[in-house]
Amino acid sequence: MLKAFLLCLRPKQWTKNLLLFAGIVFAKRWTELDLVINVILAFVVFCALSGVVYITNDIADVEKDREHPKKRLRPIASGAISPKVAATGALVLLAAALGVAWSLTFGFFVCALLYVILVTAYSFKLKHMVILDVMVLALGFVLRAIAGIEVLHVERLIADPVVIKPYFVLTTLFLSLFLALAKRRNELSILGDHAASHRAVLGEYSREFCDILLTVATSGVIFSYAAWATVGDMARAGNDRTGAYTMVFTMPFVLYGIFRYLWLVFRRDEGGAPEILLLTDRPLLITVSLWTITTIAILSLA
Repeated sequence: MLKAFLLCLRPKQWTKNLLLFAGIVFAKRWTELDLVINVILAFVVFCALSGVVYITNDIADVEKDREHPKKRLRPIASGAISPKVAATGALVLLAAALGVAWSLTFGFFVCALLYVILVTAYSFKLKHMVILDVMVLALGFVLRAIAGIEVLHVERLIADPVVIKPYFVLTTLFLSLFLALAKRRNELSILGDHAASHRAVLGEYSREFCDILLTVATSGVIFSYAAWATVGDMARAGNDRTGAYTMVFTMPFVLYGIFRYLWLVFRRDEGGAPEILLLTDRPLLITVSLWTITTIAILSLA
């Protein structure tokens, strides 16, 4: 039963919460131990909170999941754990996670609470509303990004706070929309004519409509990141030794990563599980790794 409960938390999805580390990386505070500990605790909190939301969603959709070719294997849908036991464990985990969030910073606690409210509302209502459903998913990532900055607002940094950067938020928003739309397109491809019977809102989408929205989201990701790297906040991290625009050298990795993902979506009908695709597609994994190494190297020299 314990194993089934842990599977309900979907540990494979926890890679999404790595976004909380973005704030400390781009603020170049990774050498400050107390802040590193705060971010690690924040990561654990969001893993727990996202797990609670997944359990809530699985309980609400248990009957529909049993009709899905993959989701029917989930612990609650398959009967490996009862909804009552899963719900009890989720409540205990929720209380513990929010308690830890409160002990960190008030701003982080607010982000964590808003995340729970937003995603719970998504599970019960907003996921049935066309377009708004993918926007709510994207806002969940934006809240993660902001939470990763808010957890750095410790008392000793009052005179030198880590501020929320607008281009950082925009890039996160468009990238999240990109991934959410790719997921919708993948669901339509897998379920085919039965998509609407699995989830009514899928009947409001079509592959052609998703393709148009993906084009918009792709443009948003590329242009917002380019602005962030060249005229935005990352460019200001440079100095006379490294130059003000060294982050522009990360653009090839971003472009290839986006184009590779689009190729997987359109040619391989992938994109339904970006957290798994990131770890299983070798070219994509190498690209993300190279982007990470290059970014840290540039920020370290700035």
